[in-house]
Amino acid sequence: MARFKGRSWVLATRMFPGRRPRSRRRERPEAAGRRSGSWLSTRSVAGQVFLLQLMIVLLLIAAASVALVLQVRHDATNEARHRSVAVAETFANAPGMPAAVRSPHPTAVLQPLAEAARKDAGVDFIVVLNTKGIRYTHPDTSRIGHHFLGSYRPALKGHTITETFTGTLGPSVRAVAPVTDSRGKVIGLVASGITVSKVSGLANRQMPILIGAAGASLALATGGTALVSRRLRRQTHGLDPAEMTRMYEHHDAVLHSVREGVLIVDGGGRLMLANDEARRLLDLPEYPEGRAVTELGLEPQMAQALASGQVVSDEVLVAGDRLLAVNNRPTDRDGGPPGSVATLRDSTELRALSGRAEVAQKHLKLLYDASVEIGTTLDVGRTAEELAQIAVGRFADFVTVDLAEPVLRGEEPLAVGGVEMCRTAVRGISDDHPFYQVGTHLSFISSTPQAQGFASGQAAVEPDLREAHGWRAQDPEQTGLAIDYGVRSLVTVPLRARGVMLGMVSFWRMEKNAPFGEDEIALAEELASHAAVCIDNARRYTREHTMAVTLQHSLLPRALPEQSALDVAYRYLPAESGVGGDWFDVIPLPGARVALVVGDVVGHGLHAAATMGRLRTAVHNFSTLDLPPDELLSHLDDLVARIDQDDGAATAAVGSEGTEGGGAGITGASCLYAIYDPVTRRCAMARAGHPPPAVVAPDGSVEFIDLPAGPPLGLGGLPFETAELELAEGSRLVLYTDGLIEDRRREIDAGLELLREALAHPGRTPDQTCADVLDGVLPARPTDDIALIVARTRVLGSDRVASWDVPCDPAAVAEVRAAAIGQLTEWGLPAAAPDMAFTAELVLSELITNAIRYAAGPIRVQLLRDRNLICEVSDTSSTSPHLRYAATTDEGGRGLFLVAQFAERWGTRYTADGKVIWAELALP
Repeated sequence: MARFKGRSWVLATRMFPGRRPRSRRRERPEAAGRRSGSWLSTRSVAGQVFLLQLMIVLLLIAAASVALVLQVRHDATNEARHRSVAVAETFANAPGMPAAVRSPHPTAVLQPLAEAARKDAGVDFIVVLNTKGIRYTHPDTSRIGHHFLGSYRPALKGHTITETFTGTLGPSVRAVAPVTDSRGKVIGLVASGITVSKVSGLANRQMPILIGAAGASLALATGGTALVSRRLRRQTHGLDPAEMTRMYEHHDAVLHSVREGVLIVDGGGRLMLANDEARRLLDLPEYPEGRAVTELGLEPQMAQALASGQVVSDEVLVAGDRLLAVNNRPTDRDGGPPGSVATLRDSTELRALSGRAEVAQKHLKLLYDASVEIGTTLDVGRTAEELAQIAVGRFADFVTVDLAEPVLRGEEPLAVGGVEMCRTAVRGISDDHPFYQVGTHLSFISSTPQAQGFASGQAAVEPDLREAHGWRAQDPEQTGLAIDYGVRSLVTVPLRARGVMLGMVSFWRMEKNAPFGEDEIALAEELASHAAVCIDNARRYTREHTMAVTLQHSLLPRALPEQSALDVAYRYLPAESGVGGDWFDVIPLPGARVALVVGDVVGHGLHAAATMGRLRTAVHNFSTLDLPPDELLSHLDDLVARIDQDDGAATAAVGSEGTEGGGAGITGASCLYAIYDPVTRRCAMARAGHPPPAVVAPDGSVEFIDLPAGPPLGLGGLPFETAELELAEGSRLVLYTDGLIEDRRREIDAGLELLREALAHPGRTPDQTCADVLDGVLPARPTDDIALIVARTRVLGSDRVASWDVPCDPAAVAEVRAAAIGQLTEWGLPAAAPDMAFTAELVLSELITNAIRYAAGPIRVQLLRDRNLICEVSDTSSTSPHLRYAATTDEGGRGLFLVAQFAERWGTRYTADGKVIWAELALP
């Protein structure tokens, strides 16, 4: 479009009314060039190009300088790090280094060696430390014996570490390497450091090259600008007035021949230009130029929009019997004359089409919102409510969703007629409605649109429900209420996904709105199709979740066993979504002892629940062997490794047959196993990748036991370690899974601190402690299962325990037997059960006689009065007796058979000093 200067148009209009004015001819280029001054003037194109090139070159130079400095700094830092690591590791691994560190005077031996090495290597310092961070050497001898200021503790684990710091000499890099003995134990540390400035210098060598390149670039930019300026002057010098006039004529012809109205209004609200199309669209009077816009007989809104000069974009305004799309922009944004230019387009013919396009746009927006807002959860009922909610007010006045009964249970409905449905969702423009309430069970008769749509799989439309006799036959009273309420139109669509009919969705409209038409069925089907897939996903999830929950509940302990060593309370909380693999157990052991187990299998779903059941069963089986915690975890680790191998082999075999595999291993399972003895008050525990337990003393002080962590189950390679501690009576032992302390919105340390605060309350029962922990530590939205056990210790007092040392002499059996009978009499057992003394005497005689005959070393007898009478005979032999049938000619071999017949249970457990043979006798 041609540009017009305001004053020239005003002058031309006044001189030649009724005639389209011509623009003034521009000055000749050569005259303009002579007055423009130097080609470097900022008003000239050449000067502006030169300034732009100058700015670009300067920016490139600055960017190159910054990049060079950063690269040199990065390279210098890496070089300093490599040199400090090499020096520290070389000096730490030097021959004789372990002996020097362990010598009586390590400073006297290492100081001259460290200084000589520092000077030869060109580093700033070489410092030898002990494992507590105390310097043995330092370039400044006054600092010897002081604590090392840098980070060194990670190096105590046997790895070299590096860190960057700013010292007195500037930015520096130091490395700390461990000094190990022949067994790989860290006995000292060597720290080496160097300043970054010692290894830098590349920037000083490359900076002159960069400056030279910048100067050359500036010279080239200046020369190029001069050439471009000469070329521009030479090219514009050839334009003559005829060519300029012809160019203007072409622009003028285009302006007045386009099918779009163009108006130019000056700053005073007067019309300066109106092309032919603008005159036609606005029905302007003859010779309108120079007159105020408000005096041209336009509609008030149109006149106001043109005269005000305000910005307008595609605003539809009335002009007579036309609807015009108006765009208005000011002309003085870039220093032009005050005023505005407006363009007009006739949109009357597009009105009907735009209405249909608007409806289509609303439908597309509805489908898009449905794809986002339907299926946000894996709950069948919630998904049905989301379908009803998204359609109310935008497609229908009321929406009802009816699902087959098996779908709500996660099952697949049978493809037979007469399926019973349940009203799952009802939404509408008002809370009161004339439809069945949610939860109502329905069986649609064959004449209803719902039954026909469910049987055929096609949508059905009833434009006027007053004439829908088949629909009204379902329930004349209820349908009459709907008609009286004002419901007039219905479209019902089956919910079908993956070939399975899930239910029906019905869209209802009131009489004030247009009834459903055939063209709206496609939209209803699209909504139902997307919702059906989401409902089917939720149904499948419900089925799997129900199966997993059922399996998990069947595998977890249903009740705690009876025992006297611990007062136990527990909590188990499943995650908000999915079923996890957390488990716990309380297992009574011989000798009135109790084992506590807490474990966690990473993952959710059926696989995690099934894996949890396998591990829990394995722990129960291994506990019958009465193994120490570390040995039990070792057996469990071997079992998990074998299960992983079997699963991997099965997956490979299934995959080779071309079917879909996906067996997942158990790697990632963790476990904590603890055994408490109420007689000695000793608690032995070991863990495999599990969070440490907490012990709450009777005074309320909390301590997290620093157990050796051990690798998760199934990894193998590293042994497990057992730690023992003595617990005061009334102490609370707290075992938990990581879901309690871990959360995406907080660190593990913060979770442990919250747990410490929740436990630090003396005098609480285990059940109260569980409640306090969940109230204070539980994450807002748990993403993992949580298992928590709180066990308060009890002590089997001396009045319920009796023990005797037995010499290795068969004659001593009678004395011990008599002492045991005396103890039983003191406990009142013979009076309550006369046969009890005989049975106990027989069992003790057989166990002591076997120990004297086959064992060596000291023998000890112990009687425990708990829920049963426990007889224990310990010796230093590791040989375990075996029950067998003695032949008629054998003189012995019947003792253990008698013990097994009279005792409730009997067995053997191994200790660090030998073994213990025990037998439990039922108390009256």
